[in-house]
Amino acid sequence: MDRKVFLVLTIYRLLSTMKIVAVIPAYNEETRVGAAVRDALAHTHAVVVVDDQSTDRSGQIAEEAGAIVLTHHLNRGQGAALQTATDYALKYLSPDIIVHFDADGQMQGSDIEGIVTPIMLGEADIVLGSRFLGKQAENMPTFRRLVLRAGVLFTFLLSGIRISDSQNGFRALSRTAAEDIRISLDRMAHASEILDLIKVKALRYREHPVTIRYSVDTLQKSPSTFRAFEIVKDLLKKKFVR
Repeated sequence: MDRKVFLVLTIYRLLSTMKIVAVIPAYNEETRVGAAVRDALAHTHAVVVVDDQSTDRSGQIAEEAGAIVLTHHLNRGQGAALQTATDYALKYLSPDIIVHFDADGQMQGSDIEGIVTPIMLGEADIVLGSRFLGKQAENMPTFRRLVLRAGVLFTFLLSGIRISDSQNGFRALSRTAAEDIRISLDRMAHASEILDLIKVKALRYREHPVTIRYSVDTLQKSPSTFRAFEIVKDLLKKKFVR
């Protein structure tokens, strides 16, 4: 049998037998979270959304779209929401793979199959999405691109991990990796903390190209300069302040 055909058949068989759960943090995303849940559900077995004390109908809309919805009674941040959703999935849903996915529509569910494949084939414990490995980041401002490139260098200097996209929230974790990685930084610095833990836990990792689509709304929601400052502050505080 041709190797390519064999690989496709193997992936198809694994997709039908291994349980994939997407976890989605949501804060005031009522206009986008429903579509994000439906998109993720088309490529996974279940979706867990954590409504991080939204002031709109994000939780209700996510539930109507088919997600299991958990609620934070205090706004804790994306990192905390991911950990809450992961804890629930590991305890109640018995996943083989957990996928981190966003509520704002920037990520594409069609990329999930590709990002989980290295884990299914036993080639990696965690797969990190990258905007810079062949697929285009649509409508990304030049300044944001420069900030993300600077983040790659900062991550290497701080954690010793060589990657092309240090702040991409699209990732897949094997069950073992999801159990090993405990996110303690509640907000946006969790992405860099995960990279640090990959090194500490000696997990096998690889990157996979994904498409990220920016819009005016999503760019306004998380300005890159403020976000970068907060990430650096939280990381340095955890690393050097005891």
